[in-house]
Amino acid sequence: MTQIRSQNFIGGQWIDPADGARAPITNPATGTVLGEVAASSRVDVDRAVEAAETGRQTWRETTPRERSEYLFALADAMAAHRSELADLESANVGKPILNARGEVDEAIDGLRFFAGAIRSSEGLASNEFRRGATSIVRREPVGVVGLITAWNFPLMGAIWKTGAALAAGNVCVLKPAEQTPLTALALADLAAPILPPGVLNVITGQGDPVGSTLSQHPKIRMVSVTGAVATGKAVAAAAAHTLKRVHLELGGNCPAIVFSDADLDAVVAGIRHAATVNSGQVCLSASRLLVAKSCYDDFLDRLVPAFESVRVGAPEEGEHIEMGPLAYRGHRDRVVDYIHSAQNAKILTGHLDPDTDSNFVTPTVITGVEQGDTIIQEEIFGPVVTVQPFDTDAQAVEWANGTPFGLAASLWTRDLNRAMNTAPRLECGTVWMNDHLSMLPEMPHGGLKDSGYGIEGSSYGIDEFTQIKHLWIKHG
Repeated sequence: MTQIRSQNFIGGQWIDPADGARAPITNPATGTVLGEVAASSRVDVDRAVEAAETGRQTWRETTPRERSEYLFALADAMAAHRSELADLESANVGKPILNARGEVDEAIDGLRFFAGAIRSSEGLASNEFRRGATSIVRREPVGVVGLITAWNFPLMGAIWKTGAALAAGNVCVLKPAEQTPLTALALADLAAPILPPGVLNVITGQGDPVGSTLSQHPKIRMVSVTGAVATGKAVAAAAAHTLKRVHLELGGNCPAIVFSDADLDAVVAGIRHAATVNSGQVCLSASRLLVAKSCYDDFLDRLVPAFESVRVGAPEEGEHIEMGPLAYRGHRDRVVDYIHSAQNAKILTGHLDPDTDSNFVTPTVITGVEQGDTIIQEEIFGPVVTVQPFDTDAQAVEWANGTPFGLAASLWTRDLNRAMNTAPRLECGTVWMNDHLSMLPEMPHGGLKDSGYGIEGSSYGIDEFTQIKHLWIKHG
């Protein structure tokens, strides 16, 4: 695992891309070229799918216990190489090293969860719903699945998809994001001596042709994507031609509602983390702060210095760094454009110079925005929050729901009745109360509206990679 692979992992072997093309991968904090990876073509996708189809013939016959043992062994291999994986993730994505180590630990924990959960799957009991006949409901694997992950959490994203898919008995073709593929390739290195050939295949390259070919391929029976809304829509449209199942975990611009009775110090501490961790490149980030007008000024007086206290820098500077750069220059420019998009907005702290020649954007607080502004209606995906004062609880809910997204939200209040009455009115897949961004492998994660459909994590996430079969047995 010491080298950066410039080949694809197909059928248990490292294979050069068909046309020999390679693409450089850089460190976003320093600009240093870390290595080269395969720039794959449609031919490479076909090779990977054929290898997966061959591997499926063996993997589909394994028992839940056998698959569990394989996945536990892979998790143990990851744990044995924890430091290397964290260093690689930090360098490729620009993550502070402590964050990268924590994410590797979460990925290992997630894989171990899937390994255990598959041995206790649940379903309808068989029964005689008609005299002389027994009905049995089976959950069976879908088959060959295409997995397309995002660039913000490369290793965790790979595990959330591959762990659930493999546990359910599927075989995978994994396409990591072209900007951050290194830990997915390292995962393949670790899996090579553990998993049977063809069960896990990893190919690198651009969304077009690699992702688009996976979405259209007739032998891919399901495609699971984490990415932008536009990407999800394109994949769904392409997949429609072969009527394959589609699982989408897409964008968000998540609200945090701060009621007048909230513990403001606790809110600020929670938002400081939830808005700036991973440089704000989290679809679940607390991006839109809706604050009761009665405590609005007091809240801002606490929030601004908290954001200014975040230690920003290159991960190489040391473990004291809390926030690194954005993952690549094109995205950094996009975030800066959003910051300067609102006509009447006021930047209280944060990025002020759109011409700075780096990938860094400092934590930014913006007020004076309107509900219809682009910065409210689209996903920023950076360390940026907007703050809007609301008059009534009803107005807060209206604004929280008033975007195309429906991924997550948080409520900050000491009043449990208020929180429990508000939560069901929010149009999103997750609602935190007096917290934001906490996740566990035991709990489901998914979105509504333009944030996609389907579940990741938990036993529900495993079910996403299965199909139902009814067996009718006539007797007597």
